[in-house]
Amino acid sequence: MIPMNTYKITLIALLASLAVVGRYALAFIPNVQPVTAIIILGGIWLGPLSAVILALLITFLSNVLLGMGIWTIWQIVAWGLIGFMSGILGKCWREIPLPLLSIFGAFSGLLYGFIISLTMYSYAGSFWGYYLAGLPFDLYHAIGNAVFIFVLSPVLSKLFQRYNKQWILT
Repeated sequence: MIPMNTYKITLIALLASLAVVGRYALAFIPNVQPVTAIIILGGIWLGPLSAVILALLITFLSNVLLGMGIWTIWQIVAWGLIGFMSGILGKCWREIPLPLLSIFGAFSGLLYGFIISLTMYSYAGSFWGYYLAGLPFDLYHAIGNAVFIFVLSPVLSKLFQRYNKQWILT
């Protein structure tokens, strides 16, 4: 296990700020934001613990700007689970093809929506009604994740490769 060092903490902070700014800037488009894609990429390159920390930071900081509520807890749970899964995936399979990674991102968008629906249905009264009403938004999230992974993966991989080189040299 790679311990936290200054470069890794800085990288997590940079990714969190990128995701918060992206979520805030794209708030006018329902469920299309780079958060899940950044958590997935961070988990694959930095590991499960870093991805969970990243999910916690992004959720808290972006909800300070966009609004806190009971959903914040479940967003942390959903994004933390996605980050943990991507971290495990990255430990098992280092060179994941980009199309497969985008499919995982799309699946993660649907999983996120399912977890939020599962936990919020008690306020809506009916799980299936709440879930089916939110399904188009979950599809927006899934498609957005696939696109963001295609766009961000080549750019962010340079940061992660530099991190790996820095870790090997120290």
